[in-house]
Amino acid sequence: MKVLVINCGSSSLKYQLITTENEGVITKGIIEKIGGDSEYTYTDKKGEKVKEKVSVKNHTEALKEVISNLTSPENSFIHSLKEIEAIGHRVVHGGEEFYKSALINDKVIASIEKYSELAPLHNPPNLQGILSCKEILPKTPQVAVFDTAFHQTMPESSYIYPIPYEYYEKYKIRRFGFHGTSHHYVTIKAAEFMKKDINEFNCITCHLGNGSSITAVKNGKSVDTSMGFTPLEGLPMGTRSGSIDPSIIFFLIEKENISSKEVNDILNKKSGLAGLSGVSNDLREIRDAASKGNKRAKLTIEVLIKSIRKYIGAYLVELGNTDAIIFTAGIGENEWYIREKCLEGLEELGILLDKDLNKANKSKLAYISREDSHIKVLVVPTNEELMIALETEWVIKGK
Repeated sequence: MKVLVINCGSSSLKYQLITTENEGVITKGIIEKIGGDSEYTYTDKKGEKVKEKVSVKNHTEALKEVISNLTSPENSFIHSLKEIEAIGHRVVHGGEEFYKSALINDKVIASIEKYSELAPLHNPPNLQGILSCKEILPKTPQVAVFDTAFHQTMPESSYIYPIPYEYYEKYKIRRFGFHGTSHHYVTIKAAEFMKKDINEFNCITCHLGNGSSITAVKNGKSVDTSMGFTPLEGLPMGTRSGSIDPSIIFFLIEKENISSKEVNDILNKKSGLAGLSGVSNDLREIRDAASKGNKRAKLTIEVLIKSIRKYIGAYLVELGNTDAIIFTAGIGENEWYIREKCLEGLEELGILLDKDLNKANKSKLAYISREDSHIKVLVVPTNEELMIALETEWVIKGK
C-alpha cells in the first residue's frame, strides 16, 4: 500500500510517501514558514535534497503544492492520485478515547478538536492537515495515529495523579504520555530482532532527543511512562524543564512578578538543557563546551544522565523480569557517551554493556551489550513515519 504520511505543525507541513510492502520511502519533504516566505524542501528520485521558494498562505495551499510535486512530469513520484491509497496523520492527543489508531470520520474529527484543549499547540494544526486532505483528496481514506494511544494500556495506578479525584473526573487531569508512536515502533522492532513474542516481551524504551521520554513496556504494552498530562513532565529536555517541584511555579510568579503564562513559557521554552547550560539545547554543542571546561555544560550532562538512570531504575523494579533496554531518537541513537554513563555500574543487575560495540554504534539496529548480558541493550533507530504508514494500513485492512 502507498501511504501519504502527514505531520502538520503550526506553520509547517511535513510528509513522506511510503510503500508499506517494502517499507520504502518514495519521497519526503517539508514546507516551512506557511503564511510567510515559505520554503519547500524535498528529496528527488536520486535521494538528493531540492530546495525551492514557494508561496502558500495556509496548510491547504501547502498540500496542493505537495500534490503538484508528487504528480509533476519532471518528478513523477506517482502517475495518478489514485496511487495514494491512504493518508496517515500524526495526531498528538487522543485523550482517553483513542487507545489505537482510527479511521477518520466526522466523529473522530470532532474528538480531535475537543482534545485541542489538552494540546493547543499541536492538535489544531494536525486537524488542519486532515481537513485539507478531506478537501483535496475527498475519496482517499484517512487514518489518525495518536501519540498518546500506545500509553492507554497503562493501569490507573500509573496514570492517576494524587490530587483531588474530582479534577480527573471534571478535566481528565492524568498522565497521558507521548512519543507513543516511537515507543511502539522500537518495541516491535526490538522484539522481532530478538526473536521474541511481543506479547511476552518486557523492555524499557528510552526515546532521547530534543524531546525525551522513557516507557516501561510489559508484554508488549505500555504500563508506565515519564511524560505526563503534557510533554513537560519527566526528563530534562532541549528546552523543557522536565519534572520539578510544583511550588517553584508559585515562587517564581511571586518573586519575578510574572504571570502563570510567562512561567509556562519559561518551563517549556527556556529551561532544560538550554536553560541549565546557558550554551544550547543541542547536546552536541553542550558536550563540546564541557570538553573545553565549561562547568555548567558539564553539570547539564550529569543532570541529564542522573535523570535517565532514575527512570531506568524505577522501571526495572516495576517490570521485574526485563528483556531489553532500548535507546532511540537523536541522542539515544548517536550519543555513545550518554548510553555508557546511563548504564554504568549496573553489572550486578545483569546489564553488561560492551563498550566497544556501544562506541562504534551510530544509529544502527544492533546489540550494544555483551553476549552474556542477562538484560540485552540495543540501539533501535526510530521511524515514526513508517509506524504511521503501517498503522494506517492495518486500520484500512482491518488488522
